[in-house]
Amino acid sequence: MSRVMIYKRFERFWHWCQALLIFTLLITGFEIHGSYSWLGFGDAARVHTLAAWALIVLWLFAIFWHFTTGEWRQYIPTKNGLFAVIHYYMIGTFTGAEHPYRKTTKAKHNPLQRLAYLFFKVVISPVIWVTGLLYLFYNDWPVPWNWSGWRWYIPEQPSPCWSSLLPTYT
Repeated sequence: MSRVMIYKRFERFWHWCQALLIFTLLITGFEIHGSYSWLGFGDAARVHTLAAWALIVLWLFAIFWHFTTGEWRQYIPTKNGLFAVIHYYMIGTFTGAEHPYRKTTKAKHNPLQRLAYLFFKVVISPVIWVTGLLYLFYNDWPVPWNWSGWRWYIPEQPSPCWSSLLPTYT
């Protein structure tokens, strides 16, 4: 019997680099937050920023790779077998049932994984990018926020009223 590699070399490299960078971001992020002290705030912030840029570059390269190789098709959602996989994860894992899905080089992810990965790539990843870059370049934002007579009012203390976040005309 010959051994078939379902995931290509780049996919394995991408997966483990991404895991390493995310754990680095978690560890340094908790230190920046003040949860513990290991590297010190300055070094933790530098490592955090470097890991974030490395992750962005890795994600951009992965997007390029997925589109140029056609591997983006692996993330197209399908309903075929979705409920069988959900049933397996909710009940079958506890009863010793056989997994209803078999991986192939043409279909590497089960229907539930496809939905989860698509949601991660289309919703969660962009939110991480945007909020991280906004926070990184916070000191470069134009001050005061004044566009065409509108001034954004953001209270120093949290307000129970969302209307305090709306623009007020001055």
